[in-house]
Amino acid sequence: MTPIHTGLAILVTFIWGVNFTFIAWGLESFPPLMLTALRFFFTAIPLVLFLKPPKFNRTLLIYAIGTFVMQYAFVFTAMHLGASPGLTALLLQIQIFITVLLAYFILDEEVSRMQIIGMLVGILGLSVIALNLGGDMPLAGFICILIAAIGWSFGNIASKQASAQAALKTTQHGHESEITVVSPSTGKNKASALSALALVVWGGLIACVMLILSSLIFETEAWQLATFADASLKSWLSLGFIVYVSTLIGFGLWAHLLGQNTASKVMPFALLVPVFGMITSVLLTGEVVTWWKMLAMTLILSGLLLANLKIRLGKKHQPI
Repeated sequence: MTPIHTGLAILVTFIWGVNFTFIAWGLESFPPLMLTALRFFFTAIPLVLFLKPPKFNRTLLIYAIGTFVMQYAFVFTAMHLGASPGLTALLLQIQIFITVLLAYFILDEEVSRMQIIGMLVGILGLSVIALNLGGDMPLAGFICILIAAIGWSFGNIASKQASAQAALKTTQHGHESEITVVSPSTGKNKASALSALALVVWGGLIACVMLILSSLIFETEAWQLATFADASLKSWLSLGFIVYVSTLIGFGLWAHLLGQNTASKVMPFALLVPVFGMITSVLLTGEVVTWWKMLAMTLILSGLLLANLKIRLGKKHQPI
């Protein structure tokens, strides 16, 4: 990864770490499915009027359902059930390991020896959380976050495939039989960024429809004028951060990074999310840091460092 891409990856993980505290504040006024639906309603509207839609296919549908519907519906529900922002951010990072494994088996991307060791160390950190369930991480919340992690992982793979398809399309020259495949890092950055943003916006529109229907079924009583009128300013401002900073900027940049680099290089940076998430939660919500939380975070951060060492195994196949 280039230094610019590395900096962008760190910026996105900071945004996503802080975002968990804003989610907790948003849930003070809105139930979880409604808050998730509002998130993607404002993500899609009005940008769908200005961005050309990506080709609607199975890849886009999987991206919308996995990354947006499954991930956030279950994360918001977990926090509604009592999972703390810091621990939620920490546990959700199991998606990194799932994504790297899916990229290996589905996309034939290489995985290094140190990445495998890093993943194992990170899993030890996640296991520490599993052994200390209760309090600010109830069992129901733990299960919800695991489901969210699986959804996000499949969404990451779909995003990678969509970016690869778009890059292949733009490199076609003249006749259909003559196709030049270029390295992802040599594509046009502006076009790639717009394509990534369109994927987020139109994927958000699909998710919005599904989430509104789900909320109307499971949170019927919440759909009253009083819910919106009585919502606090803090919750409305939190919704604004979740929509415009975390979703549009965060996911737009992340999809762009996945399109320019292999998933195994980008995904380990997501391990910084729980670090930023825990620090923010302690400072802004008063979450208590215990010895086992620090142990879990230390193991996960160590896994990140190990996974980024440049010691490679042989390739399974040539990565996309």
